[in-house]
Amino acid sequence: MHNTPNNWSKSDDDFVEQAIRRGASRRELLQMMLAGGAAMTAASFAFGRAEQAIAATPVSGGALKAAGWSSSISDTLDPAKASATTDYVRLCTFYNRLSILDPSGNVKMELAEAIESKDAQTWTIKLRKGVTFHSGKTLTSADVIFTLKRHKDPAIGSKVAKLAAQMKEFKAVDDLTLEIVLDSPNADLPSILALNHFMIVADGTTDFSAGNGTGPFVKEVFEPGVRSIGTKNKNYWKASLPHLDSVEFFAIVDDNARANALMSGDIQLAGQISPRSKRLIESNDALVLVQASAGNYTNLNLRLDMSPGDKKDFVDGMKYIVDREQIVKSVLRGYGQVANDQPISPANRFHDAALKPKAFDPDKAKFLFNKSGMLNQTIPVIASDAASFSIEMAGMIQASASKIGLKLDVQRVASDGYWNNYWLKAPIHFGNIDPRPTPDIMFSLFYSSNAAWNESRYKSPKFDSLLLEARGLLDEAKRREIYNQLQGMVSEEAGTIIPAYLSSVDAMSSKIKGYTSSPFGGLMGGSFAEYIWFAA
Repeated sequence: MHNTPNNWSKSDDDFVEQAIRRGASRRELLQMMLAGGAAMTAASFAFGRAEQAIAATPVSGGALKAAGWSSSISDTLDPAKASATTDYVRLCTFYNRLSILDPSGNVKMELAEAIESKDAQTWTIKLRKGVTFHSGKTLTSADVIFTLKRHKDPAIGSKVAKLAAQMKEFKAVDDLTLEIVLDSPNADLPSILALNHFMIVADGTTDFSAGNGTGPFVKEVFEPGVRSIGTKNKNYWKASLPHLDSVEFFAIVDDNARANALMSGDIQLAGQISPRSKRLIESNDALVLVQASAGNYTNLNLRLDMSPGDKKDFVDGMKYIVDREQIVKSVLRGYGQVANDQPISPANRFHDAALKPKAFDPDKAKFLFNKSGMLNQTIPVIASDAASFSIEMAGMIQASASKIGLKLDVQRVASDGYWNNYWLKAPIHFGNIDPRPTPDIMFSLFYSSNAAWNESRYKSPKFDSLLLEARGLLDEAKRREIYNQLQGMVSEEAGTIIPAYLSSVDAMSSKIKGYTSSPFGGLMGGSFAEYIWFAA
């Protein structure tokens, strides 16, 4: 790190910065400074400082076009029904939550000024004053209570009904204060309320196509399965945000086409760049890559309530026929870490590093397949570009299995409709899961016996009991002990095979500033539109 040259003042810094803003080139500025008696080192140093200051200063304006990797006609602006990254991006564009999580996973307040409890069971939430919805309605405690109660209504079909079920009582103390009573203590409630599904909607809302939230952009266009366009919310309660005038978001399913659209300038931001495209983008000075080891994963799901997943020997054999090291090396090109069939990644402080992944062991797999009676039978496996890298993973697993007499029929299906028609439904299929902030949330959503997203239909009363016990513990050491046990149970007993934790890699124009990696997935966990800007 350089120190400021002697006799150099802030006014000198300001002079240089203003000259650059007026369009002075490096050569012109150096000539001016040298003519004024500045040393070459001081002049070069000042220019560098000024460039950094300008780059770090947000600039208002600009229309962004950004592309994700999957889309469907079931895309929604109803926070309760969101299920894909495409949905989460749009929720972050049009709505706000009571709380958010910073890059370190710490809870920060958003629409709430405070979320407090003395016993982790009765919680008091104080709301910010003066927040308005896009419709002009003022945010009150009634909106929050309406939002949370929707998740408990079976008719809504909320994706987080399992998490909302613990919210037993709601009380509006006044317009800006409410109380929530849980059925048992849960110290993670502030983190739970930071989930995208708990975005706050206006009291009485039944039509969500308007995207009437309190968020940074106002919905102008929403065509499910096609695109959305939002324009800057000029009455946004965060006075300095957003910086962009508008954001258009859509999906380009094909990895190569998405990268090509970025390189040609048709879009300025592309989510989830494939390892194959990385080198091309790195060689282009007009583009930059942002990588985050977020803990998201693509998993192979074997439904335990359907054949052949109802045969434990078959499920165990599949876990040994997956060459995890080779998947990280060849499919992910090093952009990932070997995983051990459970969802709590090394990015989470509760990850059990002592739980080792199963080694690639074709002989053991063959023994188990033979024992299950499945050798020499043809078994369908559903894969899709909608689940990142699943096509490549399926091909690699298929090749390994064929060498020992197991015939896997990999069926590649279209991205559109995959999450509605195949995910959770087919006997063997792939998922693609974003990380959640706490083990309790992840296990509750995907592994508890009655979870809506229980991908392999894993059911264990013991697991459910331990999960509930950990939820009420304020002693982190005791919670860790239980979470380690739960990770081991999922790894050994569930039908979800998680070969690797993925590194999220997004790519964008070098003119985009303010973009940071997120531990909650690519595209800044879905929130990029609110924070980025185009350099002047």
